[in-house]
Amino acid sequence: MTGTAPGTDTPLRVGLVGYGLAGSVFHSPLIAATEGLVLDTVVTSNPERQQQARAEFPDVRVAATADELWPRAGELDLIVVASPNRTHVPIATAALEAGLPIVVDKPVAGTAAEARGLAALAEERGLLLSVFQNRRWDNDFLTLRKLLAEGELGDVWRFESRFERWRPKPKGGWRESGDPAEIGGLLYDLGSHVVDQALVLFGPVAAVYAESDVRRPGAQADDDTFIALTHTSGVRSHLYVSATAAQLGPRFRVLGSRAGYVKYGLDPQEAALREGLRPGPEWGREPESLWGRVGSGESPLTGGGRPEPTLPGDYPAYYAAIAKALREGGPNPVTALEAAEALDVLEAARRSAREGVEVKL
Repeated sequence: MTGTAPGTDTPLRVGLVGYGLAGSVFHSPLIAATEGLVLDTVVTSNPERQQQARAEFPDVRVAATADELWPRAGELDLIVVASPNRTHVPIATAALEAGLPIVVDKPVAGTAAEARGLAALAEERGLLLSVFQNRRWDNDFLTLRKLLAEGELGDVWRFESRFERWRPKPKGGWRESGDPAEIGGLLYDLGSHVVDQALVLFGPVAAVYAESDVRRPGAQADDDTFIALTHTSGVRSHLYVSATAAQLGPRFRVLGSRAGYVKYGLDPQEAALREGLRPGPEWGREPESLWGRVGSGESPLTGGGRPEPTLPGDYPAYYAAIAKALREGGPNPVTALEAAEALDVLEAARRSAREGVEVKL
């Protein structure tokens, strides 16, 4: 599925809706770094962010609302929705109805049913609908996929994944709002990443158990959540997302019949983007001191196992795939139906935490 794209020598013109953290730190730099894409319009009603967008992209057009884009649909080739979660479905629906392909930041919707509705609309219109699950291109995730493909760990029995932070004071804003309409909290924020990764690695889920807490004084949304998945393959995934972890655990601890893989530290790409660095030849690389270890019978912290070189992270690969999908009909890097399967798990986790039961899928 594609949209109407200009000639192969003409860049695809992108309208970016939202210029907060997602739009300014992740999407706009990656769009600008992608051959064949050009940032045409940024949508934000915030005057400071409008000024920031013009400073960073002098040729960009600025609009206050997404509704200003639809009469100009013929001048655009792709819409990227990086606005607050509650706006994802209405803006994505309007873009598709205007005949425009779209990328939507995660979570694509608040429910799996809404995600499947968007997927059906995109299918009906013959348009690309992709979900920005950038952490499929994290350095540690790419390395783990390589180890699994090569059989280094044998049969995986347990997958532990942690996305932990130490933020004892809430920052406020919609991401930490207790209003269900905002689709805030860590379950849907960082949980969207860790659940997606688990599904990509180990396939469909048969049962979900979760514990979800609001720990910090003044916090309204979940800030300390644990999710246990039983995959139909027999693998068990234990997923932790927290803003209240005073000591950070390993990002990955993967235990198999032959060996395990333990990896500490976060992929460096988000920090690099926040610092204003841009993709280049050394993009996504980390120092040898941060490599994970593969082995058995001893802790990696006491020298057990061997260092496993971490593959470079590659967020730019996502938008390169989007450009190829639009120009050549290449595969969609992340479909809305894949995102809906993750939302099935997140909805089950929310119910499990609320009712204290395991939820069968």
